[in-house]
Amino acid sequence: MKIRACLALVILTTACGRELPTKEEIEDARARVDMAVHSAHQTRIALELLGVMPVYTCGEPRRTFVGRAAEGAHVKVACLTATAEAKDDSTDAVVLSFPEDGCSVNGHTVTGQSTFLYHGGEERMDLSADLRWLKVNGHPLQAKVGYGTCGDEKRFWAEAGGDLPGRAGSSYRVDGRVGLRDGVPLFGSTTLVFDGSGEVSGPLGTDRVTFTGLQYEVGEFLPKKGEALIETARGHRVKVDFNEVLWRVGKVDVEIDGKEPVTVPIVR
Repeated sequence: MKIRACLALVILTTACGRELPTKEEIEDARARVDMAVHSAHQTRIALELLGVMPVYTCGEPRRTFVGRAAEGAHVKVACLTATAEAKDDSTDAVVLSFPEDGCSVNGHTVTGQSTFLYHGGEERMDLSADLRWLKVNGHPLQAKVGYGTCGDEKRFWAEAGGDLPGRAGSSYRVDGRVGLRDGVPLFGSTTLVFDGSGEVSGPLGTDRVTFTGLQYEVGEFLPKKGEALIETARGHRVKVDFNEVLWRVGKVDVEIDGKEPVTVPIVR
């Protein structure tokens, strides 16, 4: 009786084993993952530029902080020019200018100018910046970034979207949020962690994308940790696992509609 039960369990386990995706399914998923990864990369660039500015210290007068922020940005990235400007009683600004021949920021060549606007102070500070007058690696950076800190809410964000560089006929839109740990934003000189959601459109249609806990190291293209979910235009679900084993060799694990995961390469 026990032998029959064990045999039945073996047969059931084999029957319930996950099937492998087809070659066509893998190739379709790889193309969609490629565009999703590149859209996350654009959002990551915008958030890294936000990270050039020091984070406001609660309780400090706004104008005092803005002067220090300009100095701190220049110390962090020596090739940029940072100028503090008083706007009105409620707003001050730091104007970042990058040279025409380019300035290297976390491995990216940046040109152009952007104004970082600071509102409030002491009990709450809100920062916003429009980065659309910047070019990164020769492409316009179509993004806005900012934060709200102190008070009841701490929120660091980016809204990025437009044509996807290097992917003709494709576009993207991602709302990203920097992760927090004990109230401190998870970006700095070497690491950035963000979550986000949005859409990627191209020859394959429009896919919905969700990014969770993407952890980037400076100078690397793929996240070393995190997950992505792609809900495709054709009604499929593609889960992407970024892990510390594969990221350095440019590969990710992909699961299509709950089938057996496969490993695919992602080209920068």
